[in-house]
Amino acid sequence: MRLLVLGGTEFAGRAVAEAAVRRGWEVTVLHRGRHEPPAGVRSLLGDRTAPDGLAALTGAAAEGDWDVVVDTWSAAPRAVLDAARLLADRAARHVYVSSCSVYAWAPPAGYTEDAPLVTGASEDADGTDYARDKLGGELAAVSAFGARRSLLVRSGLILGPHENIGRLPWWLNRIARGGPVPAPGPRDLPLQYVDVRDLAEWILGAVERGASGPHNLMSPRGHATMGELLDACVRVTGSGAELRWIEPEVILDAGVEPWTQLPVWVPPGSDMHDALHGADVSRAVAAGLRCRDVSETVADTWAWLRTLGGTAPRRPGRPPVGLSPEAEARLLPR
Repeated sequence: MRLLVLGGTEFAGRAVAEAAVRRGWEVTVLHRGRHEPPAGVRSLLGDRTAPDGLAALTGAAAEGDWDVVVDTWSAAPRAVLDAARLLADRAARHVYVSSCSVYAWAPPAGYTEDAPLVTGASEDADGTDYARDKLGGELAAVSAFGARRSLLVRSGLILGPHENIGRLPWWLNRIARGGPVPAPGPRDLPLQYVDVRDLAEWILGAVERGASGPHNLMSPRGHATMGELLDACVRVTGSGAELRWIEPEVILDAGVEPWTQLPVWVPPGSDMHDALHGADVSRAVAAGLRCRDVSETVADTWAWLRTLGGTAPRRPGRPPVGLSPEAEARLLPR
């Protein structure tokens, strides 16, 4: 298989490129040169936001056509549209890594790929908000490639090595410091996420099987709990940190923001929990989704973090996540 990844040097795109290399695929990545590309790929330079930024895809270095192109773009949909139109006659299939944010807020627990979508999205928009931009990217892919040649991967929370949002790295670094750690309860709160490597393997397998259309892509509901996630962080860091479990009402009354100040966590019974940890993923499971244990995701992310000295990269334009010392003190009064 000949694969083109638009990006391919960070998080999800990188995982796809590395997984394809392991399968023996011939992999090309188009990137801006800000990060080292994975080993074993052909590297093309280009900035899709600049004039002629896709020129490398039409030059001699491109070396022909591809069986599939994977695009993880999260900003203005026009960039997805421009690339997809350019490649529609040069690639057999298109995979767009979208988001479960494309569903109209707030989708109820158990929502499927047929749930209502946000309104106001456009395939040629120059940028609106995350949800509409992701849906616009879906529209752009289908517009250029058609529904049968397009695979729309509506991912949820993505964790694992090379994470550039900072959610799991924040928990690992905070727990590594030891001492009392505010742990948002309840311990058995069910989580739904996907390890980036399982996302990548699913995409490649789905391409081989000729899958198309939208798929919610994250673990089955309750694949792990908040307690299992944080217990794994304590084990792999060896810090001996003390998890102090705090009731959701106490956290909210203290003015602490779910999801951002306490990454991954949202209170049970809320619209946010139904939307972020409650998707029906039976379509993806039927199409081959397999999810590794949370302990492996945590251990491998910690091992990667240690190679960086503990400081994870952060995607430009994304705000920092995690509790400030002042907010932590509100949750752990003396």
